[in-house]
Amino acid sequence: MERPKEGRKLDRRTRYTRQAIRDTLLELMKEKPFSRVTVTEVCKRAEMNRGTFYLHYLDLDDVLDDVLTEMMDDTTCALDHVLCPGQQCATYPFCDKIHSSEQYRVLFLDESVTDKLLGKLADTCKERYVTYLMRHSQLTFQEAEAIFTFQMNGCLAINRLMLRNHCTDWKAVQQKIDGFLKAGLEHYLLPDRE
Repeated sequence: MERPKEGRKLDRRTRYTRQAIRDTLLELMKEKPFSRVTVTEVCKRAEMNRGTFYLHYLDLDDVLDDVLTEMMDDTTCALDHVLCPGQQCATYPFCDKIHSSEQYRVLFLDESVTDKLLGKLADTCKERYVTYLMRHSQLTFQEAEAIFTFQMNGCLAINRLMLRNHCTDWKAVQQKIDGFLKAGLEHYLLPDRE
């Protein structure tokens, strides 16, 4: 049977089954790295047969992609948060989601997911971020891309550190990191011409 096309509304049973598969994958990732989880384990834990799994997903990478998409659904570009002149504090909704929603924490702590997580962040933000930097500075594409990559990897590392250390004051740490990033980026930005 064909998987529902993007944008096509899913019925309640389909949404429930897909959510059960995603939730089960995240549960299993609390016990072992994503790279060691199998479809058989997901099916057994979710109490469904493999046919049902494959009716909804191609493989575990497809499920993980869906989890990452779900996690980032209401996030916006990193630039909106670092270079936000009207706000006192820059915050990243996906970082806040990690700290406020225990189910997603395994995604930041599992090194076998790092490339997929960073890839999803890049898909969401990279083009806009790099284009903005190039238009508002004298940075080349390679330089702007390097700054983006540095920032995304750094944010991932900070989130891991804060989660592993059970940081109780994430907001204060986040404000310091955001201030550091904002000052660094503003160093390269050309003054606005009106």
